[in-house]
Amino acid sequence: MTLKWLAVVVATVSLTLCATGNAVTLAVDGGELPLLVNLLALTTAGTAVVLAVVAELHDRLNDRVSALTEFLVARLNEIETHTGDRNSGFVEGYLLSQGQEAAVVPFGRRGRGAAER
Repeated sequence: MTLKWLAVVVATVSLTLCATGNAVTLAVDGGELPLLVNLLALTTAGTAVVLAVVAELHDRLNDRVSALTEFLVARLNEIETHTGDRNSGFVEGYLLSQGQEAAVVPFGRRGRGAAER
């Protein structure tokens, strides 16, 4: 049983006990339950309702984040597949046409006067 439904059950039971207790006390004594008992029941029910709403919003947010994650993973895999196909053929063809191993060019400044520009 999830937290949301447990909170709904607690709120329902709390309100039912409050109403039943007040009805029985009214029928037997002609009075009502003490204020503290009524406030405790209503506070419990209110807290449970707020907890149920927060749990539902958390579930919805979690579903949306999961869907977004799946979409991004699929899109990145698609981009990687297409990019890998285009670039790998170009680089392999270039290296084969040169007939030699390509030199590694480090990133950074090249040539003289690059810092002066």
